[in-house]
Amino acid sequence: MTIQQVLLLLLLWMWLPHPCHTEMLFRRTPDLRPKSFGGRASGSDGKAIHRQKRGWMWNQFFLLEEYTGSDYQYVGKLHSDQDKGDGSLKYILSGDGAGTLFIIDEKTGDIHATRRIDREEKAFYTLRAQAINRRTLRPVEPESEFVIKIHDINDNEPTFPEEIYTASVPEMSVVGTSVVQVTATDADDPSYGNSARVIYSILQGQPYFSVEPETGIIRTALPNMNRENREQYQVVIQAKDMGGQMGGLSGTTTVNITLTDVNDNPPRFPQSTVHLRVPESSPVGTAIGSVKATDADTGKNAEVEYRIIDGDGTDMFDIVTQKDTQEGIITVRKPLDYETRRLYTLKVEAENTHVDPRFYYLGPFKDTTIVKISVEDVDEPPVFSRSSYLFEVHEDIELGTIIGTVMARDPDSASSLIRFSLDRHTDLDRIFNIHSGNGSIYTSKPLDREISQWHNLSVIAAEINNPKDIARVPVYVRILDVNDNAPQFAVFYDTFVCENARAGQLIQTISAVDKDDPLGGQKFFFSLAAVNPNFTVQDNEDNTARILTRRNGFSRHEISTYLLPVVISDNDYPIQSSTGTLTIRVCACDSRGNMQSCNAEALLLPAGLSTGALVAILLCIIILLVIVVLFAALKRQRKKEPLILSKEDIRDNIVSYNDEGGGEEDTQAFDIGTLRNPAAIEDKKLRRDIIPETLFVPRRTPSAPDNTDVRDFINQRLKEHDTDPSAPPYDSLATYAYEGNDSIAESLSSLESGTTEGDQNYDYLREWGPRFNKLAEMYGGGESDKDTS
Repeated sequence: MTIQQVLLLLLLWMWLPHPCHTEMLFRRTPDLRPKSFGGRASGSDGKAIHRQKRGWMWNQFFLLEEYTGSDYQYVGKLHSDQDKGDGSLKYILSGDGAGTLFIIDEKTGDIHATRRIDREEKAFYTLRAQAINRRTLRPVEPESEFVIKIHDINDNEPTFPEEIYTASVPEMSVVGTSVVQVTATDADDPSYGNSARVIYSILQGQPYFSVEPETGIIRTALPNMNRENREQYQVVIQAKDMGGQMGGLSGTTTVNITLTDVNDNPPRFPQSTVHLRVPESSPVGTAIGSVKATDADTGKNAEVEYRIIDGDGTDMFDIVTQKDTQEGIITVRKPLDYETRRLYTLKVEAENTHVDPRFYYLGPFKDTTIVKISVEDVDEPPVFSRSSYLFEVHEDIELGTIIGTVMARDPDSASSLIRFSLDRHTDLDRIFNIHSGNGSIYTSKPLDREISQWHNLSVIAAEINNPKDIARVPVYVRILDVNDNAPQFAVFYDTFVCENARAGQLIQTISAVDKDDPLGGQKFFFSLAAVNPNFTVQDNEDNTARILTRRNGFSRHEISTYLLPVVISDNDYPIQSSTGTLTIRVCACDSRGNMQSCNAEALLLPAGLSTGALVAILLCIIILLVIVVLFAALKRQRKKEPLILSKEDIRDNIVSYNDEGGGEEDTQAFDIGTLRNPAAIEDKKLRRDIIPETLFVPRRTPSAPDNTDVRDFINQRLKEHDTDPSAPPYDSLATYAYEGNDSIAESLSSLESGTTEGDQNYDYLREWGPRFNKLAEMYGGGESDKDTS
């Protein structure tokens, strides 16, 4: 018989009802309790208290969970001593699940469960039972309470809260190092049997890890597990109930364990010797190569610091640690020269920056390598003898004078010739020039310190064989001062003297400036160009002088302004001097010497004209000007003159207008359709070239027939306008399409003169007046010429 069959029979036996057992539990029994419960007792008042005998007694009912039978599961039987078996009593059940989950036979008192019960949902049910008379519905027994307790069976396996756990432990940990704890829970009743007692075991992950059966703590099982050999481990843990015995239910979970890194590996250079090359022209700070030591560790445990510890190039090269790549970058520390030295040797050390004291025995945590650096020859540009040059020169030197020489050489072994030139961007005025062969700088234009005291030049040196290799050097030219400027007045002086001034009175203090800058400082002397009877100058010997009067009283009416020439000279060599002229005005002053007036108004006051009189005269002039302007404006507004000139004028058939009109495109001044279509006269339009003074309602006139001659039409219209009092005083027809009859003078044109058969006589032109004399001479002269010929 198999284990499953044994368990099935055991469960069936537990579920079958046992009458003998049930009768003992639930049938009414005689009172077998100690007499202390059924005897008498005295109350506080001395009266005897009797315990009332109950008609029936209750106990707990027990019911197995997860019943799988087809019939209702039998729970127990209720029975009362008052039940005579004649059906007069009725059993009533109330409480948890009464009527739905639990039902009772009203006649027999048998209790059944209607469906399968899960203890994990509810462990016990509290109900109340009562027996009543079926006819009177009166209770024959007091209502009593009882409990149906669900017995647990092992129907739940242990479960873990996580399907997959993640944990880590440092590599090289000792045996027994705790990694992580896993805990499984079982929903069965822990107080009944071993259904909820869980035992842990490891199914996968040996021999590296182990688990404590009771606690579920996972620990390391092997010493010195190395992350560099293996980093990830997967451990499967089983949790089994029933104390791990056979037949217990189980659950599993997976734990992914990672070995974290510790610094247990020193850095190592892959090569014992490293060769690098660098051009000699590499500037300072240029990276020429790198070295790298490998470290099997990760993170900060793999961080390495590089340094140069020995070699003949320690002063020529540096090494810098690149943090992101963990490389040692070798850079140029000083300028290199192939002609001086061609090979350098360095000893470079790499050392871990974070060393774990627990693993000193695995050290040392550093390594060294030899770096050999070869310097390569390149065609270097010329090298100047100095980094900069300073030349000083006086500003009065002659053109072409050499102010200094720059020198450069070719550092290469070939030693080619050098050509010098000036960077014209630094000498835009081309004041200087340089000899291309020897580097001598000379002047090409005059120098002036007062214009520019410094000149900053840039000299270029290039190899003749390779002009692209150039070098530059700054040249500073300082212009030294020469006394070539005469002193002048410091400012413009507005000087005046009072009419009531006395001899020796100070009227002005003057000073001077000089563009030159002598080494001993500036010193000026002041004097008069000639003896002046009115004023004198007194030198204060501090680069200033005082202008004093030499006589009493001045008059503006006699002389209003004096010109005083003052000679200013310096004390440098050669001495420079200039003459400045002071303009001294004569002014009226008060008793304290304060100027009151120096203008022309003050000169007119003695003539008897006051300020008010002058203002009145000025106003009269302005009023007269305004009247003239108004008169001119009104004259322009006068009525226009007649357009037709006098009858004596020979141009009596010429009509002139003040307005030229708009030309051929002006259709408002004259509409030719008026002549072509006489009916169009009905739609008259007012002229826009001249504004009429009065507007009259146009008078309608009868239209002429279409076959009317134009000449008759014009004459008719003229007669109408002559007799029309509302007609405007000007002719509204500016252009005529009808020329009229032939002139009595016939044609004046000479175009047909050659075609006529007879000779023409132009003597009548002289009778027309002096204006036609020119024509008479032309045609008359031509006739005489013709006769002569």
